[in-house]
Amino acid sequence: MLRSLFAFIRFFIFWLLFFAITRAIFELYFHSKLHSVSFIDILKTFLYGIRMDASAAAYIAIIPLLVFFINWFTGNKPVKPIWFKAYTWICLFFISFIAIIDLGIFTEWGAKVNFRAFDTLYMAPAESMSSTASTPIALNITIGILLVLGGIILSHFILDHSYERPPVVSAKNKMILTALIILVNFIILRGSLQRTPINQSAGYFSNNQLLDLSAQNTEWNLANNVFENLRAPYNPYLFMQPQKAKSLVNQLFTVEKDTTVSILTTKRPNVVVIQLESFTADLIASLGGEKGDAPNFEKFIKQGLLFDNIYAAGDRTDKGIVAILSGFPSQAIRTIIIDTTKQRQLPSLITDFKNNGYNTTYFYGGGADYMNFDTYMNDHKIDKIIDKRSIPAKDILSTWGAHDDVLLKKHAAYFDDQPKPFFSYIETLTNHEPFVLPVKPHFSGEDVADKFRSTAYFTDSCLNDYFEAAKKHDWYKNTLFILVADHGHRLPLDTHAAYDPGKYHIPLLFFGDVIKPEYRGKTITKLGNQTDIAATVLAQLNLPHQHYKWSKDLLSPYSKSFAFFDWDNGFGFLLPQQAVSYDNSGQRVIYIRDKNAPKNVTDSALLYGKAFMQEIFTEYLAY
Repeated sequence: MLRSLFAFIRFFIFWLLFFAITRAIFELYFHSKLHSVSFIDILKTFLYGIRMDASAAAYIAIIPLLVFFINWFTGNKPVKPIWFKAYTWICLFFISFIAIIDLGIFTEWGAKVNFRAFDTLYMAPAESMSSTASTPIALNITIGILLVLGGIILSHFILDHSYERPPVVSAKNKMILTALIILVNFIILRGSLQRTPINQSAGYFSNNQLLDLSAQNTEWNLANNVFENLRAPYNPYLFMQPQKAKSLVNQLFTVEKDTTVSILTTKRPNVVVIQLESFTADLIASLGGEKGDAPNFEKFIKQGLLFDNIYAAGDRTDKGIVAILSGFPSQAIRTIIIDTTKQRQLPSLITDFKNNGYNTTYFYGGGADYMNFDTYMNDHKIDKIIDKRSIPAKDILSTWGAHDDVLLKKHAAYFDDQPKPFFSYIETLTNHEPFVLPVKPHFSGEDVADKFRSTAYFTDSCLNDYFEAAKKHDWYKNTLFILVADHGHRLPLDTHAAYDPGKYHIPLLFFGDVIKPEYRGKTITKLGNQTDIAATVLAQLNLPHQHYKWSKDLLSPYSKSFAFFDWDNGFGFLLPQQAVSYDNSGQRVIYIRDKNAPKNVTDSALLYGKAFMQEIFTEYLAY
C-alpha cells in the first residue's frame, strides 16, 4: 500500500514540476516586460502558483485513480503500464499545446488563453489563424515539442507507471483507504478547506499584472473560464445594490438641458462612418502618438473636428462595431453581437437612419458573416451588404479579404445612382494581423511593429485617395464622414498592458464640407467613448437619441466628461481628474493614473466604474 501512496505523491510532484517549467517558459518568453521585476517576485509566482498547479494536477489524477480503484476492487489482472504512459503523454501534449497557444494569445490580447479564443476560432477559423501570423510560429512550435519531449523524459524518472495492486486487505480497509485517497485528492482539487473553493485570485500577490497572470495555472484558468462561459448566465459583477448602480449610471447621463452645439451646415447630410481597423491613438501625432505613421490623418484633422479624448469600448472589432452602431458598451467576458436574440433588441444607427428615409449600406473587404456581422446588419434593416463576395477574386489579396484601397475605391464609385440621403458603414481590414500589403511597405523594418506601422500608413494613404476620388462626385459636398477606430492596439509601441487606458485611446474625427467653417480644425477635449457617437450624430440631425441610454452627446455643453472600457474580466473608468482600472479576477485595482490625486476622486472613479460594469451586464442578461 505504501508503494501506491508513494506513486500518488510522485504523480503530484511530477505535475507540479511540469507546471513550474511551463511557468518559467512563460516568464522567459515575456522577459522584456519583466526587466524591472526583482528575482524574489519571480520566485513568488511559483510559490503563489502551487495551489492552482496542485488543483490542476488533482483534476488530472481523477482518471488514473478511478482506474486504480476499479481494478483494485474488481480486477483479476493488473493494468498494463502502457495505459498510464499513454494517458500521461496525452495530457503532456494537450497541456504543452495550450501553453504555446497561451504565448500567442497573451502577446496579442494581453490576457491568458480563454474561452473567447477558441470560440472565435470556431466561428471564424481562417480569420483567427490570420490573427496569429505575427506570432513567431516556428519558435512556439519548437517550444511545444521541447515541452512534450521534456515532460516524457521527466515522467520516466519520476512517475511509477505500474498499476500493481497493494497486498490483499479486507474490504473494510479497502473502503477506508479508498475514501481517504479520494478525500485528499478532493481537498487538493478544491484548493481549500474553506466554504469557497480556489479561484483565480489565489495567484494574485503583486501590483504587476504580468506576475499575477504568470502565477495562474494556464490549464486550470482555461477550464474555469470555459465552465463560466457555458454555465447558465449570471452577473459576475455585482458590486452594490442594483438601485444604487442604476442611480450612479443615471447621474452620469443626466443633463440639465437637452441641447447641442450645431456644427453642420445641414440637418440631412449623407453620413459615412469609416471604422478603421486597430487605428490606435499611438499612430496619430496630434493625439500624442508617433509622427509619420498617418500623415494624411493629420491633414484631415486640420479640416475636420477632432475629438481627442475618446476611448474604445473594448479590445476587439465585435465589441467596437456594437459600441459605434448601437451605443452599447462592451460586456467584458461576453460579446452580444453573436447572440442574435439579444442583439436584435439593441437600438442601431442603421435602423434609425433607415426609418428616417436614408438608404443604408455596409461595406467590408472581408466576409460579412464574420462574428455574425451580417446577421446584425440585416436584423437592423440594412439595405445592402457589400463584402468580399462582391469583389473580383483577383482583388482578394489578403487572408482577410480585399485590401482597403480596393474597398474604398468601390465605395467612392457606388453612390452616384443610389437614393439620397444615405448612411454607409465602412469597415477597413488591412491594418490587422498578419500585417501584409499589396505594395512595398513604407517602413523597411522586419519586426512586427514596423509591419503594423506600414499597414497603418497604407490605410492612411487609401483614405487620402478615397477622399480625393469622392470629391469628384456630387454627393461628397453633402456628406459627413466620421472616422473612428474599432479598437486600439498594443502596437506600435507595445507599452500598454490590457488594463492601461492608453491601449484604448483612439481617434474620432468628424470630417467633410458639411462641417461649418468655424469648427474646422477645432478640437473637442471632452472625455468620451465610441458609444457616444450615436447620440452625438443624431443630435446634430435633430433626431431622437434617448433610446441610446449608454450614449451621450459629446457636443452638448451639459453632458459629463467620462469614459469606460473593459477587457476580459476587468474594466477601466476615466474622469478628468483620475483614471482607474479594476481586475475582477483579482478583485482589486491594478491601475491608478494619478497616485497623488485626492482619495475621494479615485474612489469616485472606481465606484462609477463598478456601477457601469454591473449595469452593463445586468442589461445584457435582460435582453
